[in-house]
Amino acid sequence: MYDGRTLSVPLAYFPRLRKANKEQLERYEISGGGIGLHWDDLDEDISVPGLLLGNGDLTSHNKNL
Repeated sequence: MYDGRTLSVPLAYFPRLRKANKEQLERYEISGGGIGLHWDDLDEDISVPGLLLGNGDLTSHNKNL
């Protein structure tokens, strides 16, 4: 449910987004039934629940699995 809150997270948490240009950043989709963000051009997916838990980029963690 949308309640009007705004969530702000430093781009430093997401290196792919930090390196992207303005046009790439603007090409995103709301995913996961409204709980995620997806940048196809950047191969980046962000979970809003994950952000609320303080999770940043987990790419390096997933490589170790």
